[in-house]
Amino acid sequence: MRANGETAIVPMRAMTGGETLDAAVALLRQRALPLLAVAAPLAILEQAVLFVWRAMLDLDPPIYWPDDPSLPWWMMISAGFAMEAFVIALLGAYAGAAAGPALLGQTVSHREIWRRYRPLAAIPLALVLGGVAYAAAFGGFLGLILIWVLFGLAPAVLTFERARNPMIAVGRSAALSTRAGMRAGGLRLLGYGVWLAIRFALGVGWTAAAEMLGTIPGSQTWMVWAVPAAWAFANTLAYAALACLDAVLVAETRIRTEGLDIAVGRARSRGEDGTAALVVAKR
Repeated sequence: MRANGETAIVPMRAMTGGETLDAAVALLRQRALPLLAVAAPLAILEQAVLFVWRAMLDLDPPIYWPDDPSLPWWMMISAGFAMEAFVIALLGAYAGAAAGPALLGQTVSHREIWRRYRPLAAIPLALVLGGVAYAAAFGGFLGLILIWVLFGLAPAVLTFERARNPMIAVGRSAALSTRAGMRAGGLRLLGYGVWLAIRFALGVGWTAAAEMLGTIPGSQTWMVWAVPAAWAFANTLAYAALACLDAVLVAETRIRTEGLDIAVGRARSRGEDGTAALVVAKR
């Protein structure tokens, strides 16, 4: 709760899985302008890269499934996962910086959140996570899932806890993700699945239905451009939402397993605003 009794964007208590997803959406609504402004061009660039790649492999929309899956096709799929991981990591660092004030009920401008973003640490970390995701996806989805569950929270940890370097954030991500029966890691995987279903419906479902119903003249030519545009739109929303989920999971897991809410309460009883309690000791 805020000092004036108004409810904060991120509740200062342990949450159910549904409440965690709701809090992530609430954080996205609060920071929609900067998050979507960054996500949109990156999602468009991603689809532009994949558009060229699909054309080279002669893949048809809306599914882009080859008659005979080959090494170049698998390289394209792996690159898609890598670009997703990179974009979500970039946005996750911003969401992590925004989650602290949202948890404490503080009113902070978008510009001030950018000042807390720490690009010299966040961007290299995002690049590393993207590269690791590519290697993991190329080796099989089990490795990609493991990387996603263990290390995906690192960008949000970096800015939420103001870690001194990215490697500390990576270690903290693994620690937080595996606590309480891998609750945070499982919810991160669940969130990805939920948004994957939404993205599939927005990016493929409606165009596939229109093609089957024959409601769009010359649909095959039209879908060459419509499907990538639909995926870019869907990914813009999904990437921003997943970044906010990462930030909320960091805060919620620390409340659940480290007593962050108690530390904030003690700080406030001393007349402080609780910001210092977000920083883990000996960072």
